[in-house]
Amino acid sequence: MALVELENITKSFSGIHALSSVNFALEAGEVHALVGENGAGKSTLMRVLGGEMRPDQGTVSINDEPVRLTGPIDAIRRGISIIHQEMALAPDLSVAENIFLGELPARIGWGDLRRKARALINRLGFDIPPGALVSELSVAHQQVVEIAKALSRDARVIVFDEPTAVLSMGDAQRLLEIIRNLRSQGVGIVYISHRLDEIFDISDRISVLKDGRNVDLVRPDDTTVDGLIGMMVGRPLSQLFGEKPDTEIGDVVLKVNGLDLPNGVAGVSLELRKGEVVGLGGLVGSGRTEVARAIFGADPIKAGAIELHGKPYRPRSPKDAVRHGINLVPEDRKGQGIVLDMAIGKNMTMANTSDVTAFGFFNARRERKIVDGLIQSLRVKLDHPSDPVSSLSGGNQQKIVLAKWFHSNGDIVILDEPTRGVDVGAKTEIYSLIHRMAAEGKAVLIISSEHAELFGLCDRVLVMGEGRLRGELLPDRYSEENLLTLSIAGRSQEEQEAAA
Repeated sequence: MALVELENITKSFSGIHALSSVNFALEAGEVHALVGENGAGKSTLMRVLGGEMRPDQGTVSINDEPVRLTGPIDAIRRGISIIHQEMALAPDLSVAENIFLGELPARIGWGDLRRKARALINRLGFDIPPGALVSELSVAHQQVVEIAKALSRDARVIVFDEPTAVLSMGDAQRLLEIIRNLRSQGVGIVYISHRLDEIFDISDRISVLKDGRNVDLVRPDDTTVDGLIGMMVGRPLSQLFGEKPDTEIGDVVLKVNGLDLPNGVAGVSLELRKGEVVGLGGLVGSGRTEVARAIFGADPIKAGAIELHGKPYRPRSPKDAVRHGINLVPEDRKGQGIVLDMAIGKNMTMANTSDVTAFGFFNARRERKIVDGLIQSLRVKLDHPSDPVSSLSGGNQQKIVLAKWFHSNGDIVILDEPTRGVDVGAKTEIYSLIHRMAAEGKAVLIISSEHAELFGLCDRVLVMGEGRLRGELLPDRYSEENLLTLSIAGRSQEEQEAAA
């Protein structure tokens, strides 16, 4: 008997089908993954399950009994909790207050509040102080609070929407262990993620959606990553990174010598050349982002030298770096890369406003021409350029950040986790844009936690560990083992075996 079952769910917006006769079932003690490109219908289907939307047609059943969900509160009362990527926590309240938010103070006495919160957190294998403010917690611990909140409501169904998108590798593995533990307790888990390695690691079944329709229902043992990508986007993994253009690598445009930073990064030296794509790999916390921010002028430099086009350069601020042709697509696109409430067109042109002004006055016609060209070139899916960026999917938001730097005419582009939280289809298009940047003569530095991404895109990969640059991998030595051992031990797997 299924915990929940959605049968023939259809939902339309302005005459366009977001879902068309979609079926989905979840059993007790099961992790059922839901995959598909952005716009495939995953979020809409889960909003139906969570009571946020009513389907135009179809039936929602809980324990084989058809129900009519009147709203999110009704779904919660029936044991369904959804943990969104954007967590719904009150940062200025304590851990315990967040867990029992909505039940204070009538249903739970203040004396029992912390004891019950601690018991729920301990059940998940953590020791987080119930009195700590949520704003003081790491993202991983905030996730634990969200899960504890769901358990406090006796949730029998928990939906995880991109739960590891902003977690380190270690924290992501701990979260997966929590999910396995919940599964062993009979909780039904719906798992939504663009990280296909996690899908194969954690799921019992996988449902694939495309264009609001069911494509297939498979078990991980019955398919491969290549096969799953083919179901999602209609092309195999071998075509994911696209064909790298035959780009001539030119002169050194940026040279960093002995870079020391106040945060512990020390002795980092690297070079970027015209038309070259260089990867910066290593574990989260190894200093990769800190190096990028220092080059961009966002963080202070303690010691060391930077040369730009052969001349000494010390970035005073991000504005100064942009003026000298250095661009950064940050890891946190929503907090640092775009202005969510600002129009799509304004976001695209804000890094180089001189092109949309004439004699000191804003020129709407000139802006529209530039924006239309960027939308067409980057294949951004939108209704109108005047809409806010918040109206776009994650992949299209990332394209807006890239469009901003396309328009700025810089010759050095640093991309920090450029495809985090975007679907496979959007990744393919972003990879194509990176190839175009290199073909146009830009020097590109990519920071990524996805090793396949580094190996598929980069001419060489620099590896960091504990704030130091450990070494370099060329394509003939690309392997996950070499990258990880170089990051941790300072020598590749091959070098360690040779020395043994």
